[in-house]
Amino acid sequence: MQKPSIMKNIIAIAGIMLANMGYAQRPALLGASDVNALPSAAADARIPYGDGPEQFGDLRLPKGKGPFPVAIVIHGGCWVHSYADIQNSTALADALRDAGIATWNIEYRRMDDPGGGWPGTFTDVADAADHLRELAKQYPLDLKRVIAIGHSAGGHLAFWLAARHRFPSEAPFYTADPLKLVGVISLAGPPDLQAFIGQDAHSCGGPVVAKLLGDAQHIDQDRLKAASPAAWLPLGMPQRLIVGQFDFVMTPALSSGYVAQAVAAGDDAQYLPIPGVGHFELIAPHSAAGPTVLGAALDLLHMR
Repeated sequence: MQKPSIMKNIIAIAGIMLANMGYAQRPALLGASDVNALPSAAADARIPYGDGPEQFGDLRLPKGKGPFPVAIVIHGGCWVHSYADIQNSTALADALRDAGIATWNIEYRRMDDPGGGWPGTFTDVADAADHLRELAKQYPLDLKRVIAIGHSAGGHLAFWLAARHRFPSEAPFYTADPLKLVGVISLAGPPDLQAFIGQDAHSCGGPVVAKLLGDAQHIDQDRLKAASPAAWLPLGMPQRLIVGQFDFVMTPALSSGYVAQAVAAGDDAQYLPIPGVGHFELIAPHSAAGPTVLGAALDLLHMR
C-alpha cells in the first residue's frame, strides 16, 4: 500500500495533469479587442438621449418600411469605462439589424465616468430605454415588441431594465411608466448581484459591485436590492440566459443559479449553455454562439 503522503502527491500530480489536458483542449477564445475589430455597417443615426458625452445611442434600422421590432443592446465591461464601450456591441447590433430587428445600441456612464456608478449608470440606461418613445415619433419602431439584450455587465443592466416595472413608488429609480419589454436576454451577465460578490474580484480585478453601488468598502443592502434584478423576481416576462462553456469571467453557475430562482418564482426563464465558446464569442455573430443568440432574440420577438 502506498504511504498517505505519497498517495496525496500522486493525486495532486494527476489533478494537475487533468487540468492541463483540459486547458490544452480548450479552443482559442476571442477577447474584447477581437470583437471590437469585427466588421459592421455604420449606424443610421447616433442620437443623444442626454447632455453628457456618454449619453447617446446608435440606431440601426432594417431594410423595409417597418414598423420594426426593437432590441436595446447594452455592452459590458464590468461597469468600467476603460474595459469596454459601445464599439464592443456594434457587431451584435449590426447582425440583429440584418435579421430584421431595429437596434438601439446604447452608451452610458460607467462608475469611473463623472456622474457614473450610483446612480448615474442606472439612470442613463433607464433614460436611454425610455428615449425610444421619442425615437418612435421619427423612426418606424414597434414599441409593442421591444427586448433588451446585454453582454456581461450589460446583461445585468438589461435584466435591471426588465425589473423596473416591479419597483414600488418608494424605491430608488421608480418611474410610473417605464418602457415595456416583451423579453430580455443576458449574454454571460450577472442578474443576481449578490451572487456575483466575490466572483467580481476575480472577473473584474476588484470589488466592482461595491464600487458600482457607491462605496468600495461597504455594500449598502438597500442599494444592492435596488440594483439587483434577482431581488425583484418574478419579472413576468421571458428571460434567456446564454453562457459559454469556457467563460471564466461570468461563470455558468451565475446564470444557472439565477434561472433556478426565476423558475421557482414562476417566470419563463431558460439557461442556454453553448459548448466550446468563452465570454466574448457571445457577441461575435460569426461564432458558434451566434445562432443561439439570434434565435433567442427572434423567438422573444415572435419573428419565427
